[in-house]
Amino acid sequence: MSLFTRSGFDAFVQGFAGTTQVDQWDSRVAKVGDKVFALLTNSESRLTFKVSEESFEILTSLRGVSQAPYFAKRKWVSVEPDSELGEADLMEYLTRSYRTVSASLTRKLRAELGIVE
Repeated sequence: MSLFTRSGFDAFVQGFAGTTQVDQWDSRVAKVGDKVFALLTNSESRLTFKVSEESFEILTSLRGVSQAPYFAKRKWVSVEPDSELGEADLMEYLTRSYRTVSASLTRKLRAELGIVE
């Protein structure tokens, strides 16, 4: 199942502890706590997620990957379905995004959400 479909996106991100999905900004938005870690646009089926500074430089040099609009200052990328990244790579980057964002939550909130790290 493709991450570029709503059902595939939801199925994958639901596997992370403490996540919710909401419809917001003409997208399907995945949050941990109240913080966004990934989204899938409704109209273009583009994935957007947070990356490290190093990954940002590498990924934005690839075909089909660009700096995400509205998230630019925080190192977010937007990935088109026909990008050079395969499903396994995308799953890994979404997992990293989740870990990065969930790590910024308070210890108490992580415990309440069942996040063990």
